[in-house]
Amino acid sequence: MNVFPHVRVEGSALDRGRQYGAQAAGRVRRSVAAYREVFAHYAGWDWATVRREADRFEKPIAAFRPAYLDEIRGIAEGAGLDPGDVLAINVRTEVMFAAKARQAAGQQRAPDGCTAFAVVPPPGADGTTLIGQNWDWLPHTSETVVVLEARQDEGPDFVTVVEAGLLAKTGMNSSGLGLVTNALVTDADTGAPGIPYHLALRAILDCETVSDALAALQSGERSSAANYLIAHRDGSVVNVEAAPGDFGRLYLLFPEDGVVLHSNHFLSPRFGGKDVSVWVMPGSPLRLQRIRAGLSRREGLPTLDTFRALLADHANHPSGLCSHPDPRMDPYDQGATVASVLMDLGTQQMLLADGNPCSAPYRQLDYREFLAKPSGAAEPAR
Repeated sequence: MNVFPHVRVEGSALDRGRQYGAQAAGRVRRSVAAYREVFAHYAGWDWATVRREADRFEKPIAAFRPAYLDEIRGIAEGAGLDPGDVLAINVRTEVMFAAKARQAAGQQRAPDGCTAFAVVPPPGADGTTLIGQNWDWLPHTSETVVVLEARQDEGPDFVTVVEAGLLAKTGMNSSGLGLVTNALVTDADTGAPGIPYHLALRAILDCETVSDALAALQSGERSSAANYLIAHRDGSVVNVEAAPGDFGRLYLLFPEDGVVLHSNHFLSPRFGGKDVSVWVMPGSPLRLQRIRAGLSRREGLPTLDTFRALLADHANHPSGLCSHPDPRMDPYDQGATVASVLMDLGTQQMLLADGNPCSAPYRQLDYREFLAKPSGAAEPAR
């Protein structure tokens, strides 16, 4: 049975990076090797070209969060790689979903198809904030994912389920914040230098409140479209559909009957651009329809057990909520559910299926002790 290794780091950004790279060296190198082939397939670029494209993002990252470059350098040192290699995999979305890459790829479809949810009780009611997702991506990722557990000298401690070498993906932090995410694609995804998607994810996990996370997403020009579903154990939640650009290109959605659901296309009526997402990921509306249908007859708020059952659903197989490789497609265009991550932000529990939730058992991970650092934004006494 595949079980993702846990990587625990602490200290400064550079020190954490070195520990991360050293502990996950084989998986980081596997990530780099795999993306050499993936970038060549999607963009027609050799690794030297990928490195040159990635270097264009160094300046906006330095302006956004310079410590992230220290961490990337540390990962490279720990894994025995060049920092440019690790930077390149951290901007993989910008390479793969750029318009230039799509034009080079002709009629290819992308395998990135995640389905996410959040559940919040109404003010004054009993209950806890839940958040989670199925993460669908390239099958090689089963060999590269790690559970990164980070204690920071500054900012919240956090846990994230992430490809080795990348700074963040899905996760939660010691301040009570939880994050899940979905790829989106617009005609404005040209790969222009800006804040890369995976570094924006990391910035959210460095936040203490949902409004702090919104501020982080508004603090510079974002390079790529993406969906960020952000919740807090205090019941705050917002779904942010982000197009490339500045603060004016964020589109907010809120719960209906205490629930937020999202897949891989824009839902906000305010979005006026060209949404390429369903062309790239045609399973997205079917997955959203299926999870909505699964919740339509519920009484009360759904639980994590509700989503454990729903996220193993195979309607529209192989491109269902629980996704499997499509043998009709080129191997580089095939996708699969790499992990299923369900989090209870109130109890700081994570349920993690290390692969397809139809077959991989969920592991229960208790992070109450690890995520015990007090928040700088102190919550009022109850």
